[in-house]
Amino acid sequence: MQITDFKNKKITVMGLGLHGGGVGTVRFLSSAGAHIIVTDLKSKEELAPSLEKLKDLKNITYVFQQHRPEDFSSVDMIVKGPSVPWDNKQIKLALEKKIPVEIDSSLFFKLCKNKIVGVTGTKGKTTTASLIFEILKLAGKNPVKVGIGQTSVLDKLKELKENSIVVFELSSWRLSALGRNKISPQIAVFTNIYPDHLNYYKSIEEYIADKKNIFLFQNKEDICVISGDSNDMENFAEEIRGHLAKFSKNKVSEGELVYIENESIYFNNGIDEKKIIDLEDIKLIGKHNTSNVMAAIATTVSMGIEREIIKKAIMEFSGVAHRLEFVREIDGVKYINDTAATTPEAGVSALNSFSEPIILIGGGSDKNLDMSNFAKEICKKVKDVIFLKGQATEKIIAEMKKMDNFSDDQNFKIVESMKEAVELARRLANIGDIVLLSPGSASFGLFFNEFDRGDKFKEAVKNLG
Repeated sequence: MQITDFKNKKITVMGLGLHGGGVGTVRFLSSAGAHIIVTDLKSKEELAPSLEKLKDLKNITYVFQQHRPEDFSSVDMIVKGPSVPWDNKQIKLALEKKIPVEIDSSLFFKLCKNKIVGVTGTKGKTTTASLIFEILKLAGKNPVKVGIGQTSVLDKLKELKENSIVVFELSSWRLSALGRNKISPQIAVFTNIYPDHLNYYKSIEEYIADKKNIFLFQNKEDICVISGDSNDMENFAEEIRGHLAKFSKNKVSEGELVYIENESIYFNNGIDEKKIIDLEDIKLIGKHNTSNVMAAIATTVSMGIEREIIKKAIMEFSGVAHRLEFVREIDGVKYINDTAATTPEAGVSALNSFSEPIILIGGGSDKNLDMSNFAKEICKKVKDVIFLKGQATEKIIAEMKKMDNFSDDQNFKIVESMKEAVELARRLANIGDIVLLSPGSASFGLFFNEFDRGDKFKEAVKNLG
């Protein structure tokens, strides 16, 4: 595929949205000379922030608050938002009419001529991808971040130099489009797998099937990095065609491995062992981040990056916004933003990252996930809980009430705004406490997305007197 292929083509963009991805797709297709129909169920007023960013473009037709059949049956291509399911009736109509349906990720892979490092996983993919980027940057590889955080995808193509390496964070949704096109990145990194998005997928098996597209279409010259601590991933090994490297908390005797021993991280290439870094030199908060660091090491060592460069980049890396992000200390109380914890497993990891007393701001909307373990850890580790209103909150409280260590005077309150949550947390906190936003739940309802939730937390904390 070439960018010139879009010239004078009639293309429907399904879902402009408010997060930037749709805007980036429209601007890219417009610059390529396409005639674009943007269709979104939101109103013109709701989409105003995104429309403002496109006001200079002339070759666009907007359709608000509906999806017209003709926009899916009489065009040359559909580019759908990643979260639109493939069994959506408009998408099914287009496929029945033999009209190609793409996502920004599949178009990027088809147009990109550079080597791509793809990073996926239920947890840790943003931190791992960001750290890989920093290591490659220090090594002079001209890396370009794609899909990391709230950035659009297709406009990154113009940033690529001939020798650039792409570091692409890939959700299960974006991987679903790669699977349909039988494409995998040359270097695949799979951090872990836990239940997630079960409000979108009918089963955990469907979710895993999309995730596996990151390596299923590699060839034997490619690289695949997976966790050696996951039984699910051990079962993947026989399906991996590329060069396999693992990372694990435990040393094993066979294969290429990054592992922990004597409070240091080592790399074993199957012939000899080399120490990469001492754990005490890692700045990232939380034990779970050790696995993310090991995944980045396994990836970059396999790519031939020198150990000294890897160590230096890790020592300088202090983390990513919205992931156990230190916001402020007030009156001896530290405020930590972990809004990216959108699953109960991520919430548990955050709780296990601190020895200090915790006031938790948690809960929210539901993704049809099991909250029992999160509830158990809350009862065990948390001093006070402030819940954000939503169905996941109701599930967590119901699970907490089943716990042996739950008491009727357990301190929790449900609020409907982040400002109220932060102000209440401040009143409850004592010197030495941690106020931790780690919802373990999705953000729909009260917030645009998890990043908006984190931004509102930081704003509320900074506004405290």
